[in-house]
Amino acid sequence: MSVSTESAAPHWRINLIVCALGSFTTIVGMTLILPILPLYVRDLGVDDPAAVTAWSGIAYAATFLTAALAAPLWGWMGDRYGRKPMLVRASLGMAVAMSLIGLAQDVHQLVAVRLLVGLLGGYASGSTILVAAQAPRERSGWALGVLSSAIMSGNIVGPLLGGAIAQVFGVKLAFLSTGALIFVAFIGTAVFLREDRPAAAKANVIAAGGRGEWRAIPRRGTIVALLGLSALLMFATISVEPIITVHIERLTSGTEHVAVFAAVVFSLTALGTILSGPWLGRLADRVGHLRVLTWSLVAATALLALQAAVPELWSFAALRFATGLALGGITPTVVATIRRLVPSASVGLVLGYNVSAQYIGQVTGPVLAGFMGGTLGTPSVFVATAVLTAVGVVSVMVLRRRIPAPAARDDARMG
Repeated sequence: MSVSTESAAPHWRINLIVCALGSFTTIVGMTLILPILPLYVRDLGVDDPAAVTAWSGIAYAATFLTAALAAPLWGWMGDRYGRKPMLVRASLGMAVAMSLIGLAQDVHQLVAVRLLVGLLGGYASGSTILVAAQAPRERSGWALGVLSSAIMSGNIVGPLLGGAIAQVFGVKLAFLSTGALIFVAFIGTAVFLREDRPAAAKANVIAAGGRGEWRAIPRRGTIVALLGLSALLMFATISVEPIITVHIERLTSGTEHVAVFAAVVFSLTALGTILSGPWLGRLADRVGHLRVLTWSLVAATALLALQAAVPELWSFAALRFATGLALGGITPTVVATIRRLVPSASVGLVLGYNVSAQYIGQVTGPVLAGFMGGTLGTPSVFVATAVLTAVGVVSVMVLRRRIPAPAARDDARMG
């Protein structure tokens, strides 16, 4: 019998709705800052263009640094004290911290508060842990796909809303509006989210707690391999984003509408992920999570390689949309696979490590891709990324052999 045999939480459907709406709201609030961050850095007294760029990058990355460090801690505390308190904490903490950004007096305070946002936040990652823990095994891929689509939708709406608010009302009000928006997620989570923690589950967590918890997890080698795969895949999927605009400029010979074209291409990629996430999750529940992950990566590898070769914009845009469709099956299937292998007493801790692994890929991917694109040309980034996803295909095939027989049967149905 598989490790993860507990029944689904009775309120898992309503909790999925709350988590999806809350994650959408908090991600909108988090990404609302992106187009206006350089403007705010300039408002805080930084005049040199190079310094504005540098401080904007530091302030942006600061949140991911502390979020990566804090994710395993919040996951462990969710295992021990409940996952609803962690979501309430995250939404309230983010509402306060994002509002404080609008009160910063200099760029150093801005970076300090951005560090605080990453430390106190983690609503979307906490939602992923709660949904993975509560959804029934046969619906886990679909539920995680729905949540992933909500998160991606927030990534689209946030920058558009931030630019509009800053244009009409000013940059400082945009940050205060962000705090108010996330406070709505706090109210919804506190009022509507339900978590029943049986006494037996609490006892199991306490018995497994402390420093020995990781050592008590079975198949740690396989779990570590999955965490490494998660970092690799996030690295691959994020790495091309910083050079998209430059690549479009290359394809269009520097037309004045590059910014508009780039926005459309970014949106098409995200739209593909939004559309495919729930469908691929449902398919993975039927035919096996690692099977769907394998074919998603095969498709992504082929599409990324083609993007390096297409000579004109519209073919490139179509390939980016198709890549988004393929990428929709990656995060839900990896998380669902980890969840199946981890006992309930440690699911928050391990999925917290998974969040940290994703942040590592999210931070390092754009940095290395930007360097490669600047030295070898933008097509080289797509080729290198295709190579990484091909490595991911091989890794998943190896992992399918390492999954224990009972879990393997779950993941190889109809195969």
